[in-house]
Order: sequence, then C-alpha cells, then structure tokens
Amino acid sequence: MGFSQIVGHQKHLAMLRQALTNGRLHHAYLFIGAEGVGKKTLAYCVAKAIHCGVGNGDFCGSCANCARIEAGNHPDVRIIEPLAGKKEISIQQVRELQRELNFSSFSGKRKIAVLDPVTVMNLAAQNALLKTLEEPPADSMLILIASNPGGLLPTLRSRCLRLTFGPLARHLVSDFLVLRRGTRSEVAEFLAAMSMGSLGAVMSIDAGELLERRRHWIDLLSSLRSGDYRAATDTAEVLADNRDDSIRFLEWAETWYRDLLVYLLTKNAQSVVNIDMLSQIQEQSAKITMERILSHISGTVEAMARIQRNLNRRMVVENLLLNAVAER
Repeated sequence: MGFSQIVGHQKHLAMLRQALTNGRLHHAYLFIGAEGVGKKTLAYCVAKAIHCGVGNGDFCGSCANCARIEAGNHPDVRIIEPLAGKKEISIQQVRELQRELNFSSFSGKRKIAVLDPVTVMNLAAQNALLKTLEEPPADSMLILIASNPGGLLPTLRSRCLRLTFGPLARHLVSDFLVLRRGTRSEVAEFLAAMSMGSLGAVMSIDAGELLERRRHWIDLLSSLRSGDYRAATDTAEVLADNRDDSIRFLEWAETWYRDLLVYLLTKNAQSVVNIDMLSQIQEQSAKITMERILSHISGTVEAMARIQRNLNRRMVVENLLLNAVAER
C-alpha cells in the first residue's frame, strides 16, 4: 500500500511527496477536477502519509492511524461535508472546524481538514472559512475539493494552492480494471471509455447490466424510422420510466453520437468509446451528416440537463426523439 497505488496524476503526486519530504506543505490546497478522478483519494493519502505510524514520506494503509483516517474518525483529520439531510456545508460547521483547528493536535502532527465538496458552502460559510485561510492556525492544513471552482469566492480561491486534476487516460483506467479487478480486457476497454477518465464512475458501473441495457437502447433507437412519431412517443415512454435510467441512457447516447462524429471525421477506431460495436458505427456514420450528429449531441446534452433540473422526463425524452425522427 502507499502512493504507488495511486492511479495517474503523477505530476501532482510528485510535487506533494516532495513537499512532504521537505516539510514544506502548503497550509491550504484546492483540488479541482471532475467527479471520480481521484481528488479525495489523494487528499486522504496525504493525510495518511502525515500521520502514518510506519511510513516515511509514504503510508502503509494498515496501521491504526491509516485505518482511522480511512474510516473518518481520526482525531486530527476532519472530513467536512453536508450533514445528513442537508445540501450545504453550514457556517456552524465552519466555525466548529475553526475552533478545533486552534486546539493542539492529539498526535503532535498536523491537524487536517478535507472539505468536500467545498462548492456547497453558502456565502456566509465561505466568508467564515476565508478568515482561517488568511490566518491559518499553526500546524494546520486544509484541502478543499471541488469539481468546478466557479461557485467559490475569488478571495478564497486565491488563498489556496490550486491543483487541477484532469481525466485519467483510458489505458490507466483499463489497466486498473484488468490488473486490480480481474475484468476481461475487452470489457475493461469499453468501461474505461464509458468512464470518461473517472475511476469513481467506472467503479459504480455494473458491466453486465450496462452491456445488456446498451443492447436494449440500440434496439430501441434502431427501430425508429423517419416520420414515425408514434414509435418515438412509445420509445420515450419506455426510456423515461425511471429518472436514473433516463440519465444513464442519455449519457450513453451522447457517447454513441460522439463515436459517430469521431469516426465520420477521422476513421480512427481507437478513439471510439463503443469499440465493440465498430461495425454499426461504421455503417451509421456513412449514412449521416456532421450537422445532424452535432444536432443529436446538442439535443442529448440539453435533455440531460433538463432532467437533472427535474423537468418532466417524458416530455424531455419525447421531444428529443421526435426531433430525431423528424430529421432522419
């Protein structure tokens, strides 16, 4: 166990390890990147390396300190997130954190707070946290985690050392699934492509279920014919039955249309997500224009955003499919 188990982000990892070794860690970091790419994992690893009873600039993952950090109950490592049933990190939570950071640590090492996601702090909570960032207590460190920094006060962002985490390379995700999870290579390739560089996303996917659903979705889309509005409305009723299923379908549909666009423009099979369906992609891309594919992608993305805003699923999906059969 240790930093060697981290997948990707080697530049950030090297910088943090050097700072650990030299005793020059910053008092506040802002980890920015898409969901599931490893921001929180790395934050936990840094905390473990600081408090590990065995490692020297690394961590063992099995000592009492590492185990307590992983479980979220180490006295010197606080995880700040919305309380159960709440959507925000409150100013009360921030004030409690400030009070705790001013106490001496139990271990004699750094007191650490991981705030995830920091973007759900309201304005009052952000302003309260700003005071701590401007006048950090001795031997304290904050790690702020966010998928996008847009909701944060500029003054708060400026007080942190910002590290941006990009999507993981497809081969890293695929290798992780094959070597550490025992996934078959062809399934791993597909899941890695579907993950869009997010280990968190790929770990939440049930491969067998997704592959079965994808076959069902392709059958539904293939059954649509130009001008067949009845079939479009019937298909919409099936696809809109469940919110999560609707979103998952639209996420996949976006990758399908992206594949058509990529293959149409480049003829490069290696960049295709649904690589096991290359023959269908080749066939479909030969029958459609770039403009129509772009229209499908735009419509799919907009439909996904509308469902996430809790608009009527049936109407959203129906509108998407009606536009599709009108163009075919």
